[in-house]
Amino acid sequence: MTHATASCPASCSAQKPQHSLLSRLRLLWSVRRQRDQLAALDDRALKDIGLTRSQAEAEARRGFWSAPDHWLR
Repeated sequence: MTHATASCPASCSAQKPQHSLLSRLRLLWSVRRQRDQLAALDDRALKDIGLTRSQAEAEARRGFWSAPDHWLR
């Protein structure tokens, strides 16, 4: 029995999918809106999700362009 193997350099396996400009803008707008909503939560709601006020404020201050890579897939 013969086994065929394919190799892919690290650069091809780590490529991000391509998004249209419109879908990328929608995603970034969504990130901004979610961070605004996080900042608006009261302390009880933050405790429910395991965040402190300072953690929530730090996340809310991040720019909309600063989204984790796994959100962009």
